[in-house]
Amino acid sequence: MSNDAIERGLNHEEFEREDLSPKGIYLFLVGLVVLCVVAYFAVDGVYTVMDAYMRKHQPALNPLVTSANPNTRVVTQTDVRSFPEPRLETDERNEIYNFRLQEEQKLHSYGWVDQNAGIVRIPIDRAMELIAQRGLPTTPQAGTVPPSTVNMTKKAAASANKK
Repeated sequence: MSNDAIERGLNHEEFEREDLSPKGIYLFLVGLVVLCVVAYFAVDGVYTVMDAYMRKHQPALNPLVTSANPNTRVVTQTDVRSFPEPRLETDERNEIYNFRLQEEQKLHSYGWVDQNAGIVRIPIDRAMELIAQRGLPTTPQAGTVPPSTVNMTKKAAASANKK
């Protein structure tokens, strides 16, 4: 290429002049940062106003509350015991651990569910063995009479009379 072509702007190593200029990109990024800062302070202001409104319109404390600081709504440990069941959990991990231990103990032991009705609880392993041996109870099909002692007696008497 000759020097004359370079002077006239025919150099193939140049970039297109119609592309987006770096100045436009920098202005966009600065505008984005300014917009984020403005949004942060706007949201912070909204929360400050809402917090002040909630403090102003909060209902009065119950006169039975005997707290050293009347502006707090913290319930002490002694007050918690007077609440009716169910209460909020204070130590979830230990409470669920104890609950699971009780459930496991029930699943793997014998015991009465209702002694007056004669309903017992058996270990789950034994229950699965019994179901494997005996099968699941089935419901009679429509139109059939379920077996009863009266029907079985009638059938036995009818078969005895035929002989």
